[in-house]
Amino acid sequence: MTDRDAVTVDQGHVLNNKVRGHVERDWEDWRTNHFFGETADIPLTATRAWIARAKLNYRGVGRRTALRHLIATNVDQFFLDEISQLDELERLELEWPMVADNLAPLLGLRRLRFLSLDSPRKITDFTPLLQLPALRTLLITNPKRMASLDWLRDAHHLEVIGIEGGMWSPYKIPSLKPLAGLRSLRAFLGVSTTLADKQLMPLADCPNLEFLKIARVAPREQFERLHAVKPNLVCTWFRSDMWR
Repeated sequence: MTDRDAVTVDQGHVLNNKVRGHVERDWEDWRTNHFFGETADIPLTATRAWIARAKLNYRGVGRRTALRHLIATNVDQFFLDEISQLDELERLELEWPMVADNLAPLLGLRRLRFLSLDSPRKITDFTPLLQLPALRTLLITNPKRMASLDWLRDAHHLEVIGIEGGMWSPYKIPSLKPLAGLRSLRAFLGVSTTLADKQLMPLADCPNLEFLKIARVAPREQFERLHAVKPNLVCTWFRSDMWR
């Protein structure tokens, strides 16, 4: 590995943690101080909480209006309806399994800047998410019923988009063309994916793109072309040693 490649590795690591929000989250701290078995255990003044649905233990979470960051697990439609009442929420992580079938209730979260959905296996319509005015980071993992990225064509306000597969179930992206020209996009994350048309150049039309974290979804020539057009873009596959 060359010195330049080593710098790219470091940059990639830093950018990956930043855009995924990892730098703002210590799992041990969350498990120790912010995980609650029942909504009744969440202090009214708490700004952070993590709760996993078990029967009706989530009831009343919508009245914890001081919350700014919520991690919720096993979210069904009733739980999502409760979460939609948290109109001061800024960051929401819906962890596996996510079994709600309608995202429309989230439209009440007018201050939400960061949203991640893990395995939303019943969701077919993701377009309501584009109506969240403050949303800047959208991460979706293992979207089993998402047919394509076409719904993202006008997502000019999003700065980070992640459309990724699961550990054992890569997500097949038909094409990256819907992302071409997105004005605010700084990072695209596509770990555990395949790309049907093998074309990366639509990303060359994203003027502010600085980080690409993706599987080896295209031939080397495509990565080289993209690198030539966007020499400051950070991507692991621009390193020659990755192709040996």
